[in-house]
Amino acid sequence: MTSTLKTADPIPDAIRSDAREAPAAWGWIVVIGALWIGYGLFVLSFKVGSLLAVASLVGVAFVFGGTTQLLVASRERTMRWLNIAGGILGVAAGIGTFAWPAITIHVVSIMVAWYLIAYGTIHIVSALAGPKLSWWWTGLLLGISELVLGVWATRSWDRSLVTLVTLIGVWAITRGVTEIFAGFTLRQVGRHEDRPVP
Repeated sequence: MTSTLKTADPIPDAIRSDAREAPAAWGWIVVIGALWIGYGLFVLSFKVGSLLAVASLVGVAFVFGGTTQLLVASRERTMRWLNIAGGILGVAAGIGTFAWPAITIHVVSIMVAWYLIAYGTIHIVSALAGPKLSWWWTGLLLGISELVLGVWATRSWDRSLVTLVTLIGVWAITRGVTEIFAGFTLRQVGRHEDRPVP
């Protein structure tokens, strides 16, 4: 009689481990999504008065996005380095926006464009290269929307401050919606953690 040795597969093990932690994590993800949506609505309702005010809104979005990405990196088992790099990039861009003494609308729009393009690339790579958890498609949609908004932002300085503010607000709401979708999907994963993983 021949005995068959079974080797441990790290991907299903990681998925099961994430599923066990889901009940504790999904609520925070939904809260973060709600904060993003609230910030996006605030930005869209903001009466544009000066470039300094717009730069401050952009800086807050950068820092919040970078901090969120670092929190994601603390939970991730795969592609952690990519999330850490994105988090550091976001926080650094936010600090740079606040610290720039004579920032112009051209500089702000270029920073927004590169930020969105970089984050879009990170989210797409993470979604496609990481384990295919049930909510992976939310990261893919977020990445695609960020790339589209990033390309649009490259020429937003030709238009007006209102255009730039609208772009930031739409991006924040889009990110919030995807975070909430991911959070509730993660909740469902937690409820079915005992199901076999293919």
